[in-house]
Amino acid sequence: MFLDAVLARNPRLVACAAELHGSGAVPPGSYVMDLDAVAANAALLAAEAGRLGLTLWFVIKQLGRSPALIGAIARHIPHFAAIDPAEARLLHAAGARPGNLGHLVQIPSRALPEMLAWRPAAVTVYDLANARAVSDAARRLGLVQDILVRVEGAPGAVHPGQEGGVPLASMAAFAAAAERLPGVRIAGVTAFPCLACDPDTGLPAPTPNFELALRARDLLAERGGARPVLSAPGVTSMATLSLLARLGATHGEPGHALSGTTPLHAVDFRQPERPAYVYVTEVAHTLADGSPALFGGGFYPRGAVRSALIPRTGARLRVRDAPAAYIDYYRLLEPGDARVGDTAVLAFRTQVFVTRSVVAVVSGLSEGRPELAGCFDPWGRPLDVRHA
Repeated sequence: MFLDAVLARNPRLVACAAELHGSGAVPPGSYVMDLDAVAANAALLAAEAGRLGLTLWFVIKQLGRSPALIGAIARHIPHFAAIDPAEARLLHAAGARPGNLGHLVQIPSRALPEMLAWRPAAVTVYDLANARAVSDAARRLGLVQDILVRVEGAPGAVHPGQEGGVPLASMAAFAAAAERLPGVRIAGVTAFPCLACDPDTGLPAPTPNFELALRARDLLAERGGARPVLSAPGVTSMATLSLLARLGATHGEPGHALSGTTPLHAVDFRQPERPAYVYVTEVAHTLADGSPALFGGGFYPRGAVRSALIPRTGARLRVRDAPAAYIDYYRLLEPGDARVGDTAVLAFRTQVFVTRSVVAVVSGLSEGRPELAGCFDPWGRPLDVRHA
């Protein structure tokens, strides 16, 4: 999906990844991350958001949780939105500040005292029971916690496994009940995804969820108080920040823009963010029909992977489609000029947090002096991969 983009805009990264694997510095099944590009992308996003009056909460789940990556992003975008409590702990331990907690995965009640003590900017709640749990925990800490109300998405506009939220028709009743809770203050609303890219053109546009969030925001505004926050995550990038501001959002949550890997980046190489990662692996064996099998571990079902580069020969081999029942042991290529042990470099959409990959962070690429800053597992723990 992104191999052409990386070859066109960050060829040093492809060469570096191939060299690192060829030397044994990183094992097959590794994501090689360009730390300089990630930091530069974060700086671009932060500057443009500041110009437009938007606040950003960065998302790291798709890149793994390497402390080096977290630190590089947090220097420009200090606050994070965490996928779940475990990730929130890692981000907090790495020195980033808590922005939005609970948006994609609600905070379990028993974890609330710990995380509210960090004083997050906001906690997203899906229903009154969760709002009540946040209020109770905040009261015990002597706090009043700002909450964002997750608006239930429109039919067909919510990713599977991410269902939930307050229906728009119930928002007034929810607000009336939540306003009576002493430990919380309704600060605004959120929904997901609020923007999405067209599958053919890659162009971003508002989803029906954005309209629901706007209507919920307006309903809360009619109840009085400060202007409600509207966090509108989904394809938050340089291409969409002005759209968010124009439509009335106050916050965005950049994720794939930090690595230059939104769907738009796959088709429009003029986007400001540079591609910042590749996946490097090797040919494990060859089938009787000549199809090379790559070591897996980092392939993602929604990655839209299309081809692999074999640096030894320069061959570009098509990656075979995988069925839904596929287990990520190997990934097959169409027959071509590749042999056992050959390095393969690929670039596709990923979510490192659901893989078993190594995250290899490289600094100095922008200056032509690449250095392996460290290897980490998807949880951000350092790894010694010299014998992998």
